[in-house]
Amino acid sequence: MTRTVSGAESTAARLRSSIADGGFMPGTQLSEERLSDQLGVSRNTLREAFRLLARDRLVEHVFNRGVFVRRLSAADVTDLYAARRVLEEAGIRACTPDSPALAAASTAVADARVAAAAHDWRAVGTADIRFHAELVRAVPSARLHGLMDALLAEMRLAFLTTDDPGAFHGEFVERNEAIVAALRSGEQDRASALLADYLDDAERTLRAAAAATA
Repeated sequence: MTRTVSGAESTAARLRSSIADGGFMPGTQLSEERLSDQLGVSRNTLREAFRLLARDRLVEHVFNRGVFVRRLSAADVTDLYAARRVLEEAGIRACTPDSPALAAASTAVADARVAAAAHDWRAVGTADIRFHAELVRAVPSARLHGLMDALLAEMRLAFLTTDDPGAFHGEFVERNEAIVAALRSGEQDRASALLADYLDDAERTLRAAAAATA
């Protein structure tokens, strides 16, 4: 039986997409009046959508001020990467050379390379997120998949704080490709080491960006 998507869920999805695409940068106030008119929804629907986004840690309610897109702190970045290490290491260990998850991750890397050649760094970021999400899908657990998707949605907020998205995302296309190559060869230990270095470097860069915008 197909579940009916509520107006609030649909509105939250639209706002989530806008935040991910950089339409609303971290720290931006979300005007209830303007968005209600712009999205063609009631204020009650919009408030429920805000509640859903707050649950996902994408927005926050500031007392007597309103709703704002969250600005991640350096501590938030550290917490996100701690969680990612656990989930993605599990994905690496579950990946086999013929795993459908690995095939999907490989496709994400190919898409990132095409986007990087076109200097479309937003698309590169999207493909990078797909790559990491697909790795975790090697683990047969819908709950873990949902948790990873939520973490990566929040990661978008961190990506938006980088001064040079081209330099940040471009570097990791090759590194994702190396992880795929190791997994295709059955070298899980090598893939794990490559992933650990990748996550350490990305965390360091994003922690510095978060601290600079605090």
